[in-house]
Amino acid sequence: MLPQRRDALEVIEAAHVAGKPVVVGGPDVTESPEAYDHAEFQVRGEAEEVLGQFVADFEAGSRTGRYRPRDFPDVTRSPVPRFDLLDLRRYMHVGVQFSRGCPFNCEFCSVIELNGRRPRTKTVAQVLAELDALRAIGYRGHVDFVDDNLIGNRKAVKPLLRGLSEWLDQRGHPFEFTSEASINLADDAELLALLKMANFFALFVGIETPDPVALVEAHKLQNTRRDIAKSIHKIYRAGIFVNAGFIIGFDAERASVAEEMTACIEATSIPVCMVGLLYALPGTQLARRLAAEGRLHADCNAVGDDDSDQCTSGLNFDTRRPRREMLSDYREVLARAYAPDSFFGRVRRVCRELDRSSHRLRAPLRHVLRDLRAFLRIARALGRERATRRAFWGAMLYTLVRNPRALKIAVSLAGLYLHVGPFSRWLMARLDRQLAEIEVAKSEPGERARLQPAAMTGDGGQEPDGQGALVMAFEATPAAHSPGTNADGPDRPRGADVAARHPVRTREPRLVAGMEVGAGGQIAAADERGE
Repeated sequence: MLPQRRDALEVIEAAHVAGKPVVVGGPDVTESPEAYDHAEFQVRGEAEEVLGQFVADFEAGSRTGRYRPRDFPDVTRSPVPRFDLLDLRRYMHVGVQFSRGCPFNCEFCSVIELNGRRPRTKTVAQVLAELDALRAIGYRGHVDFVDDNLIGNRKAVKPLLRGLSEWLDQRGHPFEFTSEASINLADDAELLALLKMANFFALFVGIETPDPVALVEAHKLQNTRRDIAKSIHKIYRAGIFVNAGFIIGFDAERASVAEEMTACIEATSIPVCMVGLLYALPGTQLARRLAAEGRLHADCNAVGDDDSDQCTSGLNFDTRRPRREMLSDYREVLARAYAPDSFFGRVRRVCRELDRSSHRLRAPLRHVLRDLRAFLRIARALGRERATRRAFWGAMLYTLVRNPRALKIAVSLAGLYLHVGPFSRWLMARLDRQLAEIEVAKSEPGERARLQPAAMTGDGGQEPDGQGALVMAFEATPAAHSPGTNADGPDRPRGADVAARHPVRTREPRLVAGMEVGAGGQIAAADERGE
C-alpha cells in the first residue's frame, strides 16, 4: 500500500495546479490519513456506506470533508461494477470480489485491520450477475477474484463454486479464474475439486517461512503442523499452480533461514516466489508491538525515491538478528531461486504435475493469435543468453512431451521470468550496495544512524495488490460553500533436518519486452500504444 504514495501525492499536486479539488481513499489513506492532508476530501475504510453522503455534501457546496463508515459495510448491498466504463484493451484481466476479510490473525497483515476477521460475502446471485455483465460487454478470458482469502468462509464459498461451474457450463466457458487462498485449502478435498470444476488455474498462497517457530511468532498458525510441500502438491493435482510469498526478517528465524527457504521453494516447485523482507505496515499488530518495544523507526512509513514497489523497502524497525545477515540471506535466496536452471527446473516439475484434463476455456481467435505472438516474443527475449535459452527451451519441450495441456502455463511462467529474472539481479546489486554501506558504517559509527533505516521488503501476506491510494480530481460545481455533514463514525520444535521437515492472493500486469504478463500467469502481446 505504500509504494503508490509518492505518485498519489504527485497526482494531488497536479490536480491542485489545475484548480481541481481532490478526493482520496484506499488502504494507505485509511491507515496514514495524515500523509494525504492536502486532499480536500478523504474516504477512509470501505466506501459503500459513505459515498452517498460525500456526493450529497459536494453537490451542496462542501469543499472539504472526512468520511468513514461506522462499521464494515454489508457487501450484499454492493452494486454491480460499471465494467462498461473500462477500456478492456488495457487490461490483462478484470477483477471481481466475493468476500472481504480473513479469519486468521497474522501479525504482519493489514487485511484484518482494514476489512476485519469475519469474512463478509456477496450472494452467489450477485457474483454471477457481475460475470454476466462482463460477458455482455464482450470480455473473455482471465477473471481474478481479488479476495484476500477466497476460502476464508468455506461454508459460503462452496455454493459459489458450484454456481460458477454451472454458469460456465451454460455459457460455454468464457472465463477462467485466479485468486488468493490460505494453505489450509489443501486439507479440503471437496473444496479443491470444486475449484477445479469452476475453472480456477492459479492461486497466490502466503507461505512466508518454512520455520514453524517463526510462523507461531507471526500468529500464522494455519501454516504450522503441516508438510508445506505436500500441501502445495495437492493443489497442483487439482490443476492449479501456485505463486507464493516468502518473508525474511522475523524475530524468531534462525541464521539458516536462507538454506531452509531455498529448500522449501525447490521442494514445492513454485516458480514465482515473492521473496522480501518483513515490513511493519501502519495499523498492524506488528507495528503496534514494535512501537511498544521501542523498535519501530521514527520514519518507518517514509517512501524513498528508489522505493518503486513492495520489493524495495522493508525492515523498518530494529531487528533481532544483525541487519547485515538478513540482507545477505535475502540476496542468497534471490540468487538461488532465480538462477535460470533453478527457475525453469521448477517450471518443468510443476507443469508435469498439473492436472489440466478438465480445464476448459473458449478463447476467441484474437486471443489465440495474441498468445502466439507473445510466445514468439518471449522465445526471442529469452534466447539472447545461452544459459537462459537452454533452460527455457528445455522446459518448453519437456512440458510439450510430458503434459501438453500445461504448455500455456509453462509459457506464461516463462513470460513472468522476463520480469523476475532481471529484477532479481537488479535487486541483488542493490543489496550488494547496502551491504557495502553497512561495512563502511562499522568503521564509521557516525554513519550508523543514517544507514539504519535503509531497507528492502516484503510480502507474502503483506498484500502486493497495488492498492495504495485512490485519487480522484473532479470539476467543482459552482455552488456556495457550505460546511456539509461528514459521515464520520466512531474511529479498527525445530528439526535439525530441513529435508525431513519439508520433504520438501501487479496482481498488477507488467509490460515486459513487448508483451504484457499478468500476475495470474497469462500472457498477451501489447498493442501498439507506444508503451
